[in-house]
Amino acid sequence: MLSTVERVIFLQGIDIFSKVSSEDLVHIAAITELHEAETGHQLYREGDLADCMYVVIDGAIRVERGGEEVMVAKNGDAVGAWALFDDERRVVSATAMEESELLRIDKEDFIDLLSDHVQITQGIMKTIVKRLRSLMDAIQRP
Repeated sequence: MLSTVERVIFLQGIDIFSKVSSEDLVHIAAITELHEAETGHQLYREGDLADCMYVVIDGAIRVERGGEEVMVAKNGDAVGAWALFDDERRVVSATAMEESELLRIDKEDFIDLLSDHVQITQGIMKTIVKRLRSLMDAIQRP
């Protein structure tokens, strides 16, 4: 069982939450659910409706697209984060490579939380804008 403080510490390491204050991360931590996945358990498949994201607490999750490995998410990594922000189907599959412990954030709970806490939305928007600016800088360089 993870305490709220431990959940906040894991959430602080997630890029999309990097500009959200610790005080506001407590609200996000409150809607997380502990999820255990056995080796070989598929968290989601390419083409599934995107309804949540996961943070790896312990273990390893293989992320693949079209059968090709995209990455292996390990302790402190997030998978499926963009599912919280759009209604598109999953573009990758995620499968536990070993027994894994995860935090799950449900999309509907997250959207409800954002409607009550505008400062969380502002922190996330700052991160998205920073990413877009970095991409634009990279495109504009010869």
